[in-house]
Order: sequence, then C-alpha cells, then structure tokens
Amino acid sequence: MGRRAETIILPLELLRHLKPSEFSDAHEYHQWQKRQLKILETGLIIHPSIPLDKSDTSAAKLRAILKSAETKVVDTGKNSETMRALCNAVVALAWRSPDGGPTDICRWADGYPLNVEIYLSLVRSIFDTKDETLVLDEVDELLELMKKTWSTLGMNRSMHNLCFAWVLFEQYVVTGQCETDLLGASLTMLAEVGNDAKKVDREEVYVKMLACVLSAMKKWCEKRLLDYHGNFDKGTVGIMESIVPLVFSAGKILEEDVPCYVTSPQEKGDDYSSGNKVDYYIRSSSRNVFAKVSEVLIKLARETEELASKEKDIFSPVLKKWHPVSAGVAAATLHSCYGTLLKQYLTGVSSSSSSSLMNETILVLQRAGKLEKVLVQMVVEDSADCEDGGKAVVREMIPYEVDTIILKLLKQWIQEKLKLGKENLQRAKETETWNPKSKTEPYAHSASEMVRFAKESIESFFEIPVNVSENLVYDLTDGLEHLFGDYITFIASCGSKQSYLPTLPPLTRCNRDSKFLKLWKRAACKVGLEDPSHSMHGESDQANHPRPSTSRGTQRLYIRLNTLHYILSKLHSLDKTLSLSPKVTPPKTRFGNRRQLGSSYFEHSRSAIKAATQHVSEVAAYRLIFLDSGPVFYSSLYVGDVVNTRIKPALRILKQNLTLLCAIVTDRAQPLALKEVMRASFEAYLMVLLAGGGSRIFSRLDHAMIEEDFESLKRVFCACGEGLMGEDEVAREAETVEGVVALMGESTERLVEDFTIVACESSGMGVGVAGFGRKLPMPPTTGRWNRTDPNTILRVLCHRDDRAANHFLKRTFHLAKRGGSLG
Repeated sequence: MGRRAETIILPLELLRHLKPSEFSDAHEYHQWQKRQLKILETGLIIHPSIPLDKSDTSAAKLRAILKSAETKVVDTGKNSETMRALCNAVVALAWRSPDGGPTDICRWADGYPLNVEIYLSLVRSIFDTKDETLVLDEVDELLELMKKTWSTLGMNRSMHNLCFAWVLFEQYVVTGQCETDLLGASLTMLAEVGNDAKKVDREEVYVKMLACVLSAMKKWCEKRLLDYHGNFDKGTVGIMESIVPLVFSAGKILEEDVPCYVTSPQEKGDDYSSGNKVDYYIRSSSRNVFAKVSEVLIKLARETEELASKEKDIFSPVLKKWHPVSAGVAAATLHSCYGTLLKQYLTGVSSSSSSSLMNETILVLQRAGKLEKVLVQMVVEDSADCEDGGKAVVREMIPYEVDTIILKLLKQWIQEKLKLGKENLQRAKETETWNPKSKTEPYAHSASEMVRFAKESIESFFEIPVNVSENLVYDLTDGLEHLFGDYITFIASCGSKQSYLPTLPPLTRCNRDSKFLKLWKRAACKVGLEDPSHSMHGESDQANHPRPSTSRGTQRLYIRLNTLHYILSKLHSLDKTLSLSPKVTPPKTRFGNRRQLGSSYFEHSRSAIKAATQHVSEVAAYRLIFLDSGPVFYSSLYVGDVVNTRIKPALRILKQNLTLLCAIVTDRAQPLALKEVMRASFEAYLMVLLAGGGSRIFSRLDHAMIEEDFESLKRVFCACGEGLMGEDEVAREAETVEGVVALMGESTERLVEDFTIVACESSGMGVGVAGFGRKLPMPPTTGRWNRTDPNTILRVLCHRDDRAANHFLKRTFHLAKRGGSLG
C-alpha cells in the first residue's frame, strides 16, 4: 500500500479490502466482520491508551455502527455511507494525541491489555507447530520483525522482555512440563526483567504487567513447592533446580519493585516470615505427605478391623477345634502388626505447633484406640472358656497407650505454641514505635498481633478433635498469661513521674529588695532595661500567645494507655471462648477446679493491666504538666509577682491539651487519664506556691488572686470531665491545695504560731518547749504538702515578703536572704 506500518489501522483495512465473495458463505463473512469490529471497539473504546471523553462524538458514532452490525452485515462498498461514517469515526479516534497536537502514530491497538494480548500472540509464533516444545531456527529474524510492531502496539524493550519470559514459561506448562530448557530460558529472561524493573522511568502499564505476570508465575511454582513430595520424584527432582530460583526471582521483583503487590496470607505467617522461605515449603510439603500417611493408617485400621471380623466369623470356627483361642491369637497378631506401623508413624511426628498435623495425628490415634478396643474385646470373648480367661494372650498385646500419647502431644503442642508466641513477642518489642495502628484503631500494632496470636492459639487448641481437661486448658492459659504479663510490663516500661518533677530549690528567706535587684533597678533607670524578674523568669511570649504543647512522646504514652485497654477488652472475649467450650472436661471434684465461679482465666493479666494503666496514666500526666506545659505553668506562673503572671495563659494551653487527650485516648481510658492530669496539675500548682524558687514572692494581699486562679483551674477539670469526673471528685482532690492556699491568707504572726506548734508536735518536743531555750527543729521536706505539715508552713513563710517573716526565719533557722542568685 506504500504506507508505513504504524499508520495502518489493520482491522479497518481488512474490512475495506476483503469482500464477501472470499468467504464460504454470508454467515461466515458476518462473523468475521463482527470480529474485526470487536477489535476496533476494544482498542478504541474499551481500552484506549489515551482516556476517552464521555461526550466524544466519534465514539458515539462508532458505538452506533457496532450495535447495528450485530444484526446485519455492514456494507463496505465504495459508496457506502455506513462505511464512510465508520472510517471517519475510527480515524478520528485512532489519530488522537495525549496533548491534542498532531501525531505520526496511529493509536488503535496500543491500549492495555489489548496490545499485550496481540503481542503475546505474535511471540507465540516462535514455536514449531509440529513440535511445540521447540523454538524455530528463525527465531532471531522473527523477533526483529516483531520489534516493528512496538510503535503500533505501544510496546518497548522492557515489555518485550516480560512478554518473552512469560511465553517461555507458559509454553513449558502447556506442553506438559517436559522440556525443562524452556523453564531455564524463562529464568534467564527473568534476570533481564529484574534489571528492567529497577529503572526509574517505568510506565504504569508496565508495573501492572509485572504484577500480573510475576504473580501468576510465582503462584504456579509455589503450588508445586508446597507439596513437592507429591509433585516430584527422583526422576523429576531436577525441575526443582529451576523452579526454586524462579519463584525467588519473581518474589523478589514483586516485593521490591511492584508497589501494588500485596503478600499472600501464607507469606504473613510465622513460618514464611522467618527469613527462609524454603523452610516454609519444607514444612508445608512434609505436612501434606504426612496427611496422606495419616489417611492410609486410618484406612488400614478400618481394614484391620474388618480382617479381624472375617477371622472371627469365617476361619475361627474351623481352627477353634485345634486351638482354643484361635480368634484371640489372630486378634493379638493383628494388634501387634498395626502397633508396629503406628509406632513408626508416631516416630515421624515431631512436636509441631501445626494444628493440621496435630489434628491428623489425633485422628489416627483415636482410630487406633477404637481398633485396640475391638481386638481386646475379641480376645476376651474368644477366651471366655479358657482357664485364665485369655489373660495370657492379652498380656502379649502391648498397649497402644493412646490417651497417654495424646496427652503428651497436646502438651508438646502447647509448649511449641507458647515458644512461638515468645518469639513473636520479642520481635514486637524490638520494632514497636507506639504509633497508632490506624485512625480507627488507636492502639499499638503489636497489641493486635498479641491478641491475634492468643485468639488463634485458643481456637486451634479447641479444633483438635479431642476433649481436653481443665488442667490442659490452664497449661495453655497460664502460658498465655505469662506472655500477656511480659507484654504489659513492656507497655508500662515508660519511666516514672519522678523523672519529670523539678528539683526542689533550697529554702531561703524572701528578700524582694536584695542588693542585686537594687543595683539592677538603678541601672535600668539609666539605660531602659526591664526588671530581671520579668526578663529571666517573667511572663514569656509563649504565655501571651500559647500553643498546644502535647509532645509526641506524651502522645505515644496515650497510645500505650489505649493499648492496655484494647488488651483488656479482648481478654473478655478470650475468656468467653474458653468458658463456653463444650470440649473442656470439668474436674471430677469441686476441689480440683482452680477457677472460681465467675472468675477469669486471665485474672493476673487483668490485675497487671489495672496497675499498668495507673502507672502509664500517671507518667503521661506528669510529663504533660511538668515537661510539655512547663514553660507556661511551673516555669512562668507567679514569677516576679502575682498580678502580672496569672494562670489564664496556662489554662488556655491546658484546655487545648485536654481536648487532644480526649481525642486520642479511648473512652474507657479517659477518666483515669484526666484524673491523673488533674492530680499533676494540682501538684504543679502547690510546687509553684511552695517550691518555686527565689523568683516567686507572695504577700498576704495576693491570696485572693491565688484563690481565684485555683478556682479557675478546678473549673477546667469540672468542665472537661463532665460525665467522666464529678465535681465531688475534683473537690476531694483539691482539698490539700485549698488548705495551702488558705495558709497564704493567714497573717505572718498566725503562721509563725501554727508552725511553732506543729513543728514541736511532729518532732516530739511538745507544745511550748521552744520558748524555754530549746531551738525549733528544721522540719524535713517530704513533698507531701498540706496545711498541717510544718515544712509546708515554713515554705509559706519563706515566700512571705514582710519583715516579721524575715525576722523569724533569720532568728530561728539563720536562713540566708536571696541575694545575687534569684534561685
């Protein structure tokens, strides 16, 4: 035709040039015509490489022609209006470009997956039609010709390499897996594919092809490797030499270079993720072959029982004339023969946590136990007339000890399961970051893994086809309790509240007009500097413009809290599964029951969670108040003076932090978390009043403002704790602080009098002794502040800015004034 191949719309040209006379009949021509139109529809409308606008008029015309062609032949003559409309619509769709500009490539078959299907058909032509396992000698020339279609089909070298690897693999499978060279050639091509997959400029279509092709290859190979005992033998084991590296190559490319690839459930399992996938194949295949052996033994037990019955009914009546226990001897012999096979079978059963293998072994043992009862009964019945009642023959029958073996296997299974759980827990500890699993699951990922393991262990335990004793249940639950206990300890390992408490400053006498401050104020008047009590310790910019201050570390503590409550909620479900299982055999006496009515199998875990929740809540609260909110609370409140450094900025920050707490922490964990924040806030407030260092000085006149500020702090918790924390509870926690605040409203004389009394009483001196030449003792700092504690009253006096307090402290304890240091 004198035109470049990439400008020809092949189905359209075929429709135009092939006439009805070239077909055997009109029906054959109509069917052929519909196939060509179907290709045009697939390439231009269903899978176009350039997305199609819904309002495209050419597409609408083409659809109309396709619909009419379903019932009647399209007239392809030169003067046909239908053919002219078809040509115009097809050309308009095929010559589109991504940016709407001119193009020299006709796009009628470069949309995925049509282009790939056409190209695969071309590549398949390299095989000899007479022997489909052979590649034609002209393969190189054929492949060069195929390259000429790349622009038409939208292919490139990377896509070609992937298609070529697939066709080689596919041909190996469809030709009966007899030509291993095809498998080897496919593996060689996968090396090229692996290099292509690393390229940065990969097209989206190519990534889809990678996922589709390699997943199919991997799935086919793994199916054979998971049961290689059944799929290969001595003569075909060489095929595994190619299959094993092929599955690894495909898997590696999928995992590293295909973002949309999702691992299978098996690959997420414990065996598969152990780092050695071959280990997974070995275990799976061994279990499969062992299952077949189990089936044989169960069938053999049934046939042995039938053989014994045949002996008893047919042959024993004849032989009994010559041997008094002929049927018994036969039964004992059959018992011995089957016992030998059973022993060999059990020798091959390793202690495994595989529930399927355990179940098969239990079924074999149960069937063996049933056979043994039949054979023993046969001996007893046949020996009824003998002097010893057949005891001699019975003694020859070495017991199978089915119940003992089953109990041993169950215990081994439990031990292996718990060992696996311990390994899982260790991995969880090494990788846990205490970030939420998701927005809807605000707890640690490791917790869901722990619960999943416990749930699957219990379910697998009860899937074993045998009733279990309560003691065995406790063997399992005690082990799970140990794992949960270890994990709960891990959650609670988050430090202590003491690490966030500031160091108490030394006790000194209040001296607002120290020489240092006087010199500073004199200099400030000259150069316009500000009071150091404000520049160093006063109201900061952050206090004026507060920002939410909950650090990531504190938020991770919240996730720990959620994690503890998540586990607690799941323990109830696990308890229910255990308690309601009909497979648990209750103890014969009530004294043998370790579990009291209504109690939990996980009582220790519940208690540990309660203690851990208290601890984590406390640590999170003290970190939030003393570390995260420290700049606007403990470090700023009342520094310099009270009137200019009130609590309002700190309360704004506190409200924001409490809102975030309630947004992150689950509902059930919120009451305790809020209560601990309240306690930490109240303690921080007391430390501001009693242990805030030399930068804080109070007068009796400040009492009203301090009292008002504390009332505002209380209201924050009453408001945020609505439905979670009652006003009575806030009031109880506030009693100690209110007592100290009340002291700050007392006169200095009354404070000195109260201090003298309680100091004498607490030291054992007796009231009034200090006035008879006995020196008052310095009360120890316990940190348990209250209005009757002598150290608390002393600290109120140390922060009191009047002469009477100063004189008393100097005379009684020789406390130094706050000099050059503001601490």
